[in-house]
Amino acid sequence: MRIAFLTAPEGVEQVELTDPWQAAVDAGHEPVLVSTAPGEVQAFNHLDKADTFRVDEVVGEASAESFGGLVLPGGVANPDFLRTDDKAVAFVREFFERGRPVAAICHAPWTLIEADVVRGRVLTSWPSLETDLRNAGATWVDEQVKICDHGSNKLVTSRKPDDLKAFCETYLDVFTKEAA
Repeated sequence: MRIAFLTAPEGVEQVELTDPWQAAVDAGHEPVLVSTAPGEVQAFNHLDKADTFRVDEVVGEASAESFGGLVLPGGVANPDFLRTDDKAVAFVREFFERGRPVAAICHAPWTLIEADVVRGRVLTSWPSLETDLRNAGATWVDEQVKICDHGSNKLVTSRKPDDLKAFCETYLDVFTKEAA
């Protein structure tokens, strides 16, 4: 299965990109780095620059139709940039419209809020997003990982890098079952 990993050109939390990416590879899936611009994305280890990663597809040219699921890594700057990009927001919304599974960790639900897809859902995130999610109509819970199947697709959310093992196992299980 092809899995889209959507990031901004700069600001993605490296471990929240690389751990889920490697888990997808290990499970026999094809991760695809999608960004708002061609070239490379600059990852960060919290506030320090880390590695760069080659962009495979540009969000304005990519379609949810060609992917089995979407992973939204966090970092503060990454989703903050994505939620201001109309094409990125439309790309995220398209996964929900097509009933494809989506996984988001840490601050990534900011992009989900902008796509207007959290209303009526139960999810988790970095704790500072609790009020934003509630104001957008979601129910926020403080759990390591949360699966919400409200609506036509499943949404997997997680809080932080310490939860990555559970996040990776859960999102891959959900994506695989949804593809079957």
